[in-house]
Amino acid sequence: METMFDTLLQLPLFQGLCRQDFTQILDKVKLHFVKYKAGETIIESGKSCEQLCFLLRGEIAIVTASPQKSYTVVELIEAPYLIEPQALFGMSREYVSSYVAYTESHIVSISKPFLLSDLFKYEIFRLNYMNIIGNRAQNLYSRLWEEPPSGLREKMIRFFLVHCERTQGKKIFKVKMDDLARHLDHTRLNTSRMLNEMQDEGLIELHRKEVVIPDFERLITRKS
Repeated sequence: METMFDTLLQLPLFQGLCRQDFTQILDKVKLHFVKYKAGETIIESGKSCEQLCFLLRGEIAIVTASPQKSYTVVELIEAPYLIEPQALFGMSREYVSSYVAYTESHIVSISKPFLLSDLFKYEIFRLNYMNIIGNRAQNLYSRLWEEPPSGLREKMIRFFLVHCERTQGKKIFKVKMDDLARHLDHTRLNTSRMLNEMQDEGLIELHRKEVVIPDFERLITRKS
């Protein structure tokens, strides 16, 4: 049976650490374990990031609102997952998104002072952390240089894509039809027709002021 020790070693920041080093880390640091029931808020957007938080078990919803509050994106993520490691440093050290337990979720956190004083002494940990930050930055940068979409369907899929962290899983876009059409620079009628066409193909589900994408990977592989 997999132990909590084995689960922690599977987290991206700890992969590659030998058991001896990891045991020494656990002897020094106080890990904070919290269990959240489905629907409970784990982290609120705008809160100062003072610790690294890991999702050990369960599934969480990442909830991100646009600056003008014209749309909100909900992205479901399964464990293991590291919550906004980029928010720990830089000019803005606040969480961009809110995090809510979608199912019962187990979270472990490590304080920033211990991260700086002890964990960064381990080369494997430093490399893992830099790789995670670097990969996220590179993925975002590569999207900026993609060829511009030519048709409405391509524009719509790109709009969904640039607002999601991962290309797998279920996504929910809470947006009015008028606002979505404005962001796509198309008429409301054409936007509605395209959404209904994609729903007929089984790619999305339409609800009141909501677009549900059950399988995002399937959507982006069916652009035409």
